[in-house]
Amino acid sequence: MTSGDDSKFDWGRGWAAAGAFVAALILITMVVLVAVSNQARDTALETERHAYDVNLLTRNVDATLLRSQAALGTFVLDEQARTSGNIYYSQWRLAGEQIAQLDRLVTHDDAQSRRVDQLEKLYAQRGIELATAARAVSGKNGTTAINFYYAATQSPTGPALAGKLMEIADSERAALQQRIVQTQFFSARADRLTDYLSWLGVLAGIGGIVLGAVAIQALRQNAAARREADSEYERSSVLEQAVAERTRELSLANEALKAEAIERQSAEAQLRQVQKMEAVGQLTGGIAHDFNNMLAVVVGGIDLARRRLNGPRREVMVHLTNAMEGAVRAAALTRRLLSFARSEPLLPERVDTSALVEGMSDLLDRTLGERVTVRNHLSPGAWPTFVDPHQLENAIVNLAVNARDAMDGVGTLVIETVNVTLGANAVGDIQPGDYVRISVIDTGTGMSPETIERAFEPFFTTKPVGKGTGLGLSQIFGFAHQSGGEVGIESEPGRGTSVSIYLPRTEVAATIRLHPMAQRGEVEATVPGARILLVEDDPRVRSATMGALEDLDYEPIACSSGAEAINLFDGQIFDLVISDVIMPEMTGPELVRILKAKRDEIAILFVTGYVGEGESDDLAGYELLRKPFTVNGLANAVVAALSRSFNESHLSGGAAAAG
Repeated sequence: MTSGDDSKFDWGRGWAAAGAFVAALILITMVVLVAVSNQARDTALETERHAYDVNLLTRNVDATLLRSQAALGTFVLDEQARTSGNIYYSQWRLAGEQIAQLDRLVTHDDAQSRRVDQLEKLYAQRGIELATAARAVSGKNGTTAINFYYAATQSPTGPALAGKLMEIADSERAALQQRIVQTQFFSARADRLTDYLSWLGVLAGIGGIVLGAVAIQALRQNAAARREADSEYERSSVLEQAVAERTRELSLANEALKAEAIERQSAEAQLRQVQKMEAVGQLTGGIAHDFNNMLAVVVGGIDLARRRLNGPRREVMVHLTNAMEGAVRAAALTRRLLSFARSEPLLPERVDTSALVEGMSDLLDRTLGERVTVRNHLSPGAWPTFVDPHQLENAIVNLAVNARDAMDGVGTLVIETVNVTLGANAVGDIQPGDYVRISVIDTGTGMSPETIERAFEPFFTTKPVGKGTGLGLSQIFGFAHQSGGEVGIESEPGRGTSVSIYLPRTEVAATIRLHPMAQRGEVEATVPGARILLVEDDPRVRSATMGALEDLDYEPIACSSGAEAINLFDGQIFDLVISDVIMPEMTGPELVRILKAKRDEIAILFVTGYVGEGESDDLAGYELLRKPFTVNGLANAVVAALSRSFNESHLSGGAAAAG
């Protein structure tokens, strides 16, 4: 019995032990399951906190970058705002540290690590763009700094940097959703285990309290993170407004700079106008001085001749000759002034410069005297030029006379013609191309650099008072430029001077010519009885010309306008029309076109004291006589005009009978 009781007891103990074992196993299993569930829940909560940290850090990085760029904008706009420059550098370094911290947070996430690597590259690139503007400000180059900063604001790197931060935050938010689901799963399982383990209710309650405390803490952290994010967002909005305001200020500053530039240009234009007026005043004073001297000779000579009309003829002729010389000098001065102003009427034609210089040998010998030896070094293949030959002759004679004076009337003068090809601005403002260089070289005293600098100024001369007007080189300068060329001077004190005229090569044929006899007045010739229509708007010139024509045995009829000339032309037959070029209401060329349409064979002679630009084509093919002219010059010009159109056998009845 005892053995049976023992056996029963053993079974009881066994069952108890088994039950205890099973209970222990169940307890252990429950504890393990609870522990596993709690550990899984803690892991899920840790990952949630990690996601919140990453999101918060991306927002901090974005806000720090915005503060840094705003501080740099303030520094760029105001170089004196050193505090803004320090804020820019400190905030930019803080952003780099935050990005490094973000890199450490996502070390175990390969995808996020790659995104952070890309973020670091964009950060470095953005730093280079902003550092360029910062260095420009530090170098006191405000305008360049503003341009660099504006270029940085327009760079795609900034938006790309913000986009990469947003991409990292979005990835963490997506992972956070998954971790929240996991947390909810393990929390539910722990609750179910707690229900099963009612005898562990206290433990479960404590665990629930702990879990609740953790959840509350997490919620608090989440709320704090949200508040921080909202605060950073507000700060970023304020920074955006500040950047917009600075941009507007920059735009206003740019407009102010433009207005200042316009004002400066206006001031420079006014200064140039003042300088021009000073030059005009100087030129006017010189002209007035010389003209007063010449008019004094003319007026004095005529007045003295008038007072001595009843006296000896020789004395009257002396005074009239003096008056004529004064008038001729005044006319020569006028031509020089027109040449200097590039407004003298040129009568260009094809010229062989070597042949022209060769033909001037006798003239130069007579002009320079026997003590000056003239040597010509002329190129037989000199290119043709299209210039006024008489103006070119005058220029060469002027240079030769200047050379003679520089040699005190004794020495060797060399005239040289050479073909040259020049580049742009090789001599003065010359254009690139082929030119003929005509050089007048003397062995005189030479010029100093200061004299060469002023040589082409009007009324500048180194000659004694009364020996020169100071317009010779100015006239040559104007003639060369009007002909499309240039003038150059090479000289050293004590070694002589070489003045070169550069004239462009051309193949153009002559279209306008001035009859040589009409200019020089070498021969007096007339066609008695020719009927001439004179059109001149100036009554004094018209009266003098009528008297000269009548003295030459012509039959002139005068009128003062183109309309009156047309009426006279329709009612009578004329052999020649002498017309002024510049007249009110109708110019001479316009009148001639109308008369030629009525009678194409009519002879034409233009008389002018000035021809403006664009008139040359209208005068092509006609004789041209310059004012002032002598009676001999008028006679020769009339003969040349009549012979150009028809022979004496085709003249009107009066002219034929006289012939």
